[in-house]
Amino acid sequence: MSPSPEQPPVLLVHGFTTSALRTWVEPGWTELLREAGRIVIAPDLLGHGEAEKPNDPGAYAAVEDLIAAELPPDVAVDAVGYSAGARIVLSLAAQEPSRFRRIVIGGLGATLFEKRDGSPLVNALSGNADPNDMVANHFKSLANRDGNDPEALLAFARRQQPRLDREDVARITCPVLVIIGDQDFAGPGGPLAEALPAGELATLRNVDHFGLPKSFDFVEKGLDFLGAAPFGVDLI
Repeated sequence: MSPSPEQPPVLLVHGFTTSALRTWVEPGWTELLREAGRIVIAPDLLGHGEAEKPNDPGAYAAVEDLIAAELPPDVAVDAVGYSAGARIVLSLAAQEPSRFRRIVIGGLGATLFEKRDGSPLVNALSGNADPNDMVANHFKSLANRDGNDPEALLAFARRQQPRLDREDVARITCPVLVIIGDQDFAGPGGPLAEALPAGELATLRNVDHFGLPKSFDFVEKGLDFLGAAPFGVDLI
């Protein structure tokens, strides 16, 4: 199947400590997109899933480049990113806006613009977790499940990320839907949606960060925004 401007491929980028299988295949994204006639590009991030798992933080400086290399050169794609994957998608779209047609961002909001110390997460993965930091401790538990390599994930957490502030986000000209749960520590979603020139916001009730990928509303709203509800399937 050859991609077309009307039915572009869809890039799916998962989050930290998870995988394409857990985030996109199991909740039904990949199957529904293919039923809608879309080509699906769903790589595992370096250090995750079936991808290579180096333990050197320097190896992860190329994470964005590795995802960019998955994009077809001749057509703008749609994209869906969750959590760390959402940041990667926004970073790529800020660098090359013309490569994206529509974007869905999940599990990312106001925290994108906050100056945060990443040491609680690094400490948790290093075995020095603050027992009161529930988020860092949950990431630690995920890092030790599903065949993950905790040392590789620690290296990923220590990597240098590209700058991504309001000025960068303002270069993303395509329509972007920010979907976030009202109990997500990364929220609220308003500051991010407002910083995007064509941003929209959908806040899901009673959904937290880790529950978002399994939320039917996330799938439904995302597919609808991309114009990718499969023929003959009622998502309402």
